[in-house]
Amino acid sequence: MLYSMWLFLLAGLAEIGGGYLIWLWLREGKPFTWGIAGGVALVLYGIIATLQTFPSFGRVYAAYGGVFIVLSVLWGWGVDKKTPDLYDWAGAAICIIGVAVMLFAPRH
Repeated sequence: MLYSMWLFLLAGLAEIGGGYLIWLWLREGKPFTWGIAGGVALVLYGIIATLQTFPSFGRVYAAYGGVFIVLSVLWGWGVDKKTPDLYDWAGAAICIIGVAVMLFAPRH
């Protein structure tokens, strides 16, 4: 379980960081190399995600979506200096509950 949590965190940072670097390149005029670095980070995200031990591709990627929402709120707060409001936190909490249900609910 701890291994999976680390993979979710690493993949999230690669996905959000990669997207952010490409955003900065295309939207804010940063050098082309920032876009290349973002692309490399996004490729790493794709590789890291395959290391999960959960057997279902769809379930793992759906869970990543929920985790990435939470990480995006934290990224916005820490990097973009946009303080999350009550609704950001409520939405993030709902997503994490959904992730837990998808990954850890008993199945036959």
